[in-house]
Amino acid sequence: MSRTGGIHLLFVEDDENYRENLVAELSERGFGVHSFADATSLLRSLDGAVAADVIMLEWKLPKTSGIDLLAQLRGRGVNLPVVFLTGHTLPANESLALERGAIDFIDKARGLEVLVRRLKSVVKASKRTDQPQVDRSMICGKLLLRPDVSRAYWDGVDLDLTVGEYNIVRLLASNVGRYVTYRAIYNRIHHEGFIAGRGPMGYRANVRSTIKRIRNKLRERDPAFDEIENYTGFGYCWKKPA
Repeated sequence: MSRTGGIHLLFVEDDENYRENLVAELSERGFGVHSFADATSLLRSLDGAVAADVIMLEWKLPKTSGIDLLAQLRGRGVNLPVVFLTGHTLPANESLALERGAIDFIDKARGLEVLVRRLKSVVKASKRTDQPQVDRSMICGKLLLRPDVSRAYWDGVDLDLTVGEYNIVRLLASNVGRYVTYRAIYNRIHHEGFIAGRGPMGYRANVRSTIKRIRNKLRERDPAFDEIENYTGFGYCWKKPA
């Protein structure tokens, strides 16, 4: 770890010069950075229980890509927020990263100041989300939520939700019988103020597509599932169990 105190960051970047320069700059800003050249090095370090607040990945890494590394981290039960910092900022890459559970997708060209602000926002939002997650199960009809491992079960079967999808289901189920706005749902996937899509309401399309994926996963387990209701133009509601 390059420095103690402040935000602790795990950083994977195969460009040695870029990695060393950014670690130095972030360290000067009070970040504690543990950096790695590839996926294998990061995964090996996790066996030693390295403490961190956020993980930052390059999209294109040797042998194991950043998006595949994200999947491996989730498969190991690592639920830290993941941010991509990359020069490969194609819209398709960004959409895939966010769909798979990444919290943010940042272009390297945006510079240090933007990166620092967005990392702080991600960590702040993550800690706020973690506060109510007491180490006990939550039951809402056939739905069982396990906050300790960020897993959701329907009638005893794991729904295989991404972390972002789990956070949305938890938000809706925690407000059972009450509508939750599109913006509140989107904030649970990303940090407050994060903008995506076209126009100031562009994020609604992302919310709708995420809710559709959640419904589809639930209907794979239970074709009669209809617990999530939509209030057009406002948000979604998890219906009270009958």
